Amino acid sequence: MVELIPRQVLFGNPERVSPHISPDGTRLAWIAPHDGVLNVWVAPAGAEAGVDWAAARVVTDDTDRGIRMFAWAHDGRHLLYLQDTGGDENWRLHDVDLETMQRRDLTPFSGVQARVVAMERKFPTEVLVGLNRDNPQLHDVYRLDLVTGELTKELANPGYVGWLADAQLVVRATVAPQPDGSLVLLVRDSADADWRPLLTIPADDALTSDPIAFSEDGSSLLGISSVGAETGRLVRVSTDGGAVDVLAEDPQADVSDVRVHPDTREPQIVAFQRDRSEYLVLDPSVADDLAAIRALHPGDPAFTGADDADATWLVAFTNDSGPIPYFAYDRASKTGRFLFENRPELSRYELAPMEPFSFTARDGLTIHGYATFPPGAGRSGLPTVLNVHGGPWTRDAWGFSPEAQWLANRGYLCIQVNYRGSTGYGKAFVNAGDREWGAAMQDDLTDAVTFVTGRGWADPARIAIYGGSYGGYAALAGAAFTPDLFCCAVDIVGPSSLKTLIETIPPYWGPMIAQFHRRLSRVTDIKIPLFIAQGANDPRVKQAESEQIVAALERAGIEHEYMLFPDEGHGFAKPENRLRFYAAAERFLARHLGGRAED
Repeated sequence: MVELIPRQVLFGNPERVSPHISPDGTRLAWIAPHDGVLNVWVAPAGAEAGVDWAAARVVTDDTDRGIRMFAWAHDGRHLLYLQDTGGDENWRLHDVDLETMQRRDLTPFSGVQARVVAMERKFPTEVLVGLNRDNPQLHDVYRLDLVTGELTKELANPGYVGWLADAQLVVRATVAPQPDGSLVLLVRDSADADWRPLLTIPADDALTSDPIAFSEDGSSLLGISSVGAETGRLVRVSTDGGAVDVLAEDPQADVSDVRVHPDTREPQIVAFQRDRSEYLVLDPSVADDLAAIRALHPGDPAFTGADDADATWLVAFTNDSGPIPYFAYDRASKTGRFLFENRPELSRYELAPMEPFSFTARDGLTIHGYATFPPGAGRSGLPTVLNVHGGPWTRDAWGFSPEAQWLANRGYLCIQVNYRGSTGYGKAFVNAGDREWGAAMQDDLTDAVTFVTGRGWADPARIAIYGGSYGGYAALAGAAFTPDLFCCAVDIVGPSSLKTLIETIPPYWGPMIAQFHRRLSRVTDIKIPLFIAQGANDPRVKQAESEQIVAALERAGIEHEYMLFPDEGHGFAKPENRLRFYAAAERFLARHLGGRAED
């Protein structure tokens, strides 16, 4: 029997994560714990000498939730990061001046969410910031002066979502949602010009289309679009008339990532995510770079950053059965230098590979997923956890999954399914989920159980359904609609009432309400043991929704457990809360499925 992996190793703070190189390439910043809380660290770095880890210093002073999002300003002097309070998602933008170590709250407004809209190397001390100060539903655009800290309102939002700036740090594109769920892409020729419609994106293409970047001269836009096709293609759209030129496409998968040259703004490498990521080189000058990077590690590379000279690239490798390694790649020498792994202690334990599979749903649709088998336990008659991803407009992907490894290590077959409504497989697949919450989307999960039991992998008497957010909704629906299929369910911050969900979504989701009405349906009673975990400050799924379910379970006498975290939101950011949750969920699953549990 394989050694039990401690929950702390899987779900505690990483040792190091998220390296970012400074604009001049002389320093490396990353996130690591300081006194048990994730903060930003900085150390000298260079192509020849590497990183001077001995000279590393912590430069932020968060003592509560930890920092997870940060970036270098292009002046190389300021580090910017976002932080909310108790999981309320009202992010404030902070900075630290690395010369003086002065720290500032740059958006000190209660109940206001800050978003970084754009930064440009030509304007190293300026940042465009979105703030919903005047209307909670809409983010206006402000220009932030990093020298003085002054915010100047540049653009009032009349009802648009998302802003895209050009190379001159001028917002020149946005999207206007329409009542029927379609979108209108608007552009303007300058900061003083009026907005004009460039393209209409039908509702069927709304989740598989997205603008990416202006060309260097501002005469065209790069974007992902499924308009006129089945999958999201990389296209170039002329800002003068809207002529569309297709640059890259795959008949089965949407474009999942694009590396754009920081100066020319031309696309260089395109990724498509099938069972694993596949790469297409558009710029021959980087073909040798991609080949050299792929030789560094067998995982799938993700380009996570570069210095302003584009001389050093940072690369993370997706890896299904080991920690995530990060490399600094030097383009001049075509060599990569290992930086660190996010959780090196994982290498001490036997991990399980994530195996792609597919099956045909009851209506003929092909559904893709991943199976992670418990090491050393064979491949038949296994207790099984159907782990449903959230969103739902996202997808599971090949790579390291702490939950999949946790479940497999405890003796369970972990099944992850990209049910209809998941993104990445083209617009017909995502639109097949419209109004199918609790219906055809749930049928795909039921059909996945039928598939794995039919293969003999799963013990049909010991199957649990588990998930967070939409996955939590699916767990509730599984418990209510197919109680004979599942012996228990785990719901993490899942909506129990779709009416309540729509009525209480964060105000800044309001402009996209047509998408919710277009794509949602309903759920009913619970009949099997249920574990519920909820954050009291969740702005998306309110505490009242979980308490409605708990009250109904108590009235019906259904076995249940309820964990409420007073200092969390939509998910559990604090490691002590995550560890408490996984300890309780592990005991719950062991009681009903018979797997292992850490003392």
